[in-house]
Amino acid sequence: MSNPPLNRRAFVIGVAVAVAAGSQLSRAVAAPSPSTAAGAPTPVRIVDDGATPATRALFAFLKRQQAKGILFGHQHDLTYGFTFSTPNGKASDTKAAVGDYPAVFGWDTLILDGGERPGAEGGTHAANIAALSRVIRQGDARGGINTLSAHMPNFVTGGNFNDTAGRVVGRILPGGAQHAKFNAFLDRIAQAVQRARRPDGTAIPVIFRPFHENNGGWFWWGAGHTTSAEYIELYRYTVEYLRDTKGVHNLLYAYSPNQSFGGDPAGYLRTYPGDPFVDILGYDAYDDSAGSAGWLNGLVKDLAMVVGLANERGKAPALSEFGESGTEGRDVQWFTRLLAAVKADPLARQATYMLTWANFGGTNRAYVPYPGHPLRADFVSYYEDPYTVFADDLHGVFSTRTTAVRNEPFLHLVTPTDRQRVVTSRTTVRVRVTPARANRVTWAVNGGHPRPLRLDADGFYSGDWPIDPAWLDNRKADLTVSARVDGETLTDSAVVLLGEVAPLPDGWVDDFEGYAGDDVSLSEAYSHVNSNVTTLSSEHRSTGSYGLAYAYDFTDAEYTGIGKSVDADWSAFTSMDLWLQGDGSGNGGTLQIVADGAYFEYGVPLSGSTGQRVQALFSDFRPAPWDTAHADALLDAAHLSKVTAFNLYLGHGTSGALKGVVYVDDIRAV
Repeated sequence: MSNPPLNRRAFVIGVAVAVAAGSQLSRAVAAPSPSTAAGAPTPVRIVDDGATPATRALFAFLKRQQAKGILFGHQHDLTYGFTFSTPNGKASDTKAAVGDYPAVFGWDTLILDGGERPGAEGGTHAANIAALSRVIRQGDARGGINTLSAHMPNFVTGGNFNDTAGRVVGRILPGGAQHAKFNAFLDRIAQAVQRARRPDGTAIPVIFRPFHENNGGWFWWGAGHTTSAEYIELYRYTVEYLRDTKGVHNLLYAYSPNQSFGGDPAGYLRTYPGDPFVDILGYDAYDDSAGSAGWLNGLVKDLAMVVGLANERGKAPALSEFGESGTEGRDVQWFTRLLAAVKADPLARQATYMLTWANFGGTNRAYVPYPGHPLRADFVSYYEDPYTVFADDLHGVFSTRTTAVRNEPFLHLVTPTDRQRVVTSRTTVRVRVTPARANRVTWAVNGGHPRPLRLDADGFYSGDWPIDPAWLDNRKADLTVSARVDGETLTDSAVVLLGEVAPLPDGWVDDFEGYAGDDVSLSEAYSHVNSNVTTLSSEHRSTGSYGLAYAYDFTDAEYTGIGKSVDADWSAFTSMDLWLQGDGSGNGGTLQIVADGAYFEYGVPLSGSTGQRVQALFSDFRPAPWDTAHADALLDAAHLSKVTAFNLYLGHGTSGALKGVVYVDDIRAV
């Protein structure tokens, strides 16, 4: 599930309704067509061409299911609920609400650490591994499909998934100081899914969805805490380790960024690990607007984009997480309005499943309405719609006869990653070639003479790169690698940044001088919401060589934003200071400071077209209108001692331009 996005807008609409708990439910469902018994096996191209027959059949079913109906899924359906207190493998809020189980059961690796049921805090690894295996078996026994998300701990600090300190990804990749810890965690995942078997010994297929919502900044694998290339290599390493090293062959792999792409495939694909590593293209979207038309339109546009990409690539598309706001004045027809909007779009309706989050019970938020809940009547109508698929509607999920299409050889540069900063005079070049062995693997810098890489004990083609100390002056180097496999040359490349950048003084967010003049590195340092492009500007700046050119596009959304992780103590400062050059439009900007879990905002106009300093007293910041949990909070010293992020939003004014560019420099607390 996502943490709160960088910005949210709350709209209160609708009235509450109730349904008697004992209502009889009727349902006319167009069941999926059974697989064809005769004829040649169905060829499937998936990440693991050695996958079990049931796993291949699941993928074939998901592809066959497109446009026939959307499977409903629920996280922790059998382990958390408002209608039961003790899990028994059968009790379910979904079952209590509509008389049927979800078609998709969601679980999480938090079970392995005892952070979620049926794992036990302080329990042994063996017991918690067995607990995860057990719930996968229970979901399968209830007639559903299993999916596994991964809220992994911070392997550097020992904190949880929301602890974004420590630049974790770079330190758990091969060669990183915490790489062994990461491998040990993957070992537990492997054991749990391999031991999830039916009574006949068949391994139960699982859709594995690691490192989700990475375009947001709330997880340590998210934007601003790692680069796109590091994320891609982390995902690829995870697949290769589970599939090739641990021999796990009952997994399909899902990739699922968070909402707010404005239908732009480039944003969605920015961190895409590549077709050889992904089976399911997912998309997470939570509604904090109480069913506003804007949220619905944005979801449908993005989901249609995801489906289009999946169709082009032969993948299965999914609304991998979704959920209702839980507000008091909610839309009591939220489920059916959402379903109607998705069904009305010829692409979005092809999503194979939509999974909502767990009924943990906190603040009485129920993602699946239980008997007596205001949205239960609408959820019943959603259930009764012939286009939704629950467990009793599933037929032939694992029965299709398939044959795996053999995967083509693939080469990728593991370390150093693109835009990685190397600050020492020696580093290791690592290349992975799968599934075949290569005849000759080489590396070269700036087009120089190729040097050989040798296969090491960890399965990488590796070699030592000695770097001239004179090069450690914040310059860029072009690293290329190549391999000959079956008479074909495979290549990959990276831009490597050499040398340290002096840390900014206390209170500074950015002076835009430390990116080696590289626009990609700048973009990687920020999270992005909706349509915007950030580049370095040598013409529009306050000091130094560069400022920020922030291009916005409000064609598909009323606001856009960028954010940067800060993790600092600003209690000694009194105001926010930056240089700003507006574009003379009727649009506006919002400075947002995230401090001790609260979101504080200060508005600035963009009407001026000459650069000037903007100074905003912290005492003039106010809680964001949607952050009702902190409505009375002040941006005082206590909050300022725990600043975690600075965000800069641009909003579309009533008569403002749809597109434009504003310039920013020297963002700091003073």
